[in-house]
Amino acid sequence: MSVLNETYTLSNGVEIPKLGLGTWFIDDDKAADAVRAAIETGYRNIDTAQAYGNERGVGEGVRTSGMTREDLFVSTKLAAEIKDYAAAGAAIDESLVKLDIDYVDLMLIHAPQPWDDFRGGDYSEGNRQAWRALEDAHKAGKIRAIGVSNFVQTDLENILAHGTVAPHVNQVLLHAGNTPDELLAFCEERDILVQAYSPIAHGTLLDSRRIKTIAEKYAVSVPQLCVRYTLQLGTQPLPKTANPEHMRSNAAVDFEISEDDMATLRTLDERDYGEHAAFPVYSGK
Repeated sequence: MSVLNETYTLSNGVEIPKLGLGTWFIDDDKAADAVRAAIETGYRNIDTAQAYGNERGVGEGVRTSGMTREDLFVSTKLAAEIKDYAAAGAAIDESLVKLDIDYVDLMLIHAPQPWDDFRGGDYSEGNRQAWRALEDAHKAGKIRAIGVSNFVQTDLENILAHGTVAPHVNQVLLHAGNTPDELLAFCEERDILVQAYSPIAHGTLLDSRRIKTIAEKYAVSVPQLCVRYTLQLGTQPLPKTANPEHMRSNAAVDFEISEDDMATLRTLDERDYGEHAAFPVYSGK
């Protein structure tokens, strides 16, 4: 069975496909083509964000894909800078208008702090307000599931203590060489699905000799090994690409990494992101 036909079940019973397409850095005018190509390949899970600036294109790709809306799972994210209930509610509605796909399957708070203060000040109250807006949109049927992104344990505890709905998802930077075991365990104990964005570390793992050596054992590419690794952790990978060939390759992961190799990959430290360290999520904070 192809991974494209497999799903996880969120804590509220909503099914989410195990492999998704990330759309970070895909321009709005190219997003529709990328989404259509992914859906034609068999992807049913598409991830975007207000910050990506391509919600309109993603929505167009979904609407013109030839698939019924109910057969697709579309996620977006509330901009990290929005830490106010009214502004969050308005932004949620704006995403619904831009996407123009009737409803959103999953919406996340993109980060616990604004990007220009990532891992900086205390935005606990602002996150509670943003979360309340997501809860209300969820209750209203605008969003099928809600969650967070880039949240560490203390950020999650804030939402769990004050919200009426526990996050269904936490989307984090996770890849071979960067495995946050304590956070994974915390989320698993609370039935919060962890999504893995940048499972190939924005491409930097392509140059890892250690990961190449393990990939060669299975006669697979480094990206295939990395996607498979995140799946075997029980997380949901979101490799990003606009290249149809890469989409097909990233989905060809019907092999099994041995326990020993999983242990090796889990303990690797591969967090030299080079030029990409300029982005807050790769900054090492």
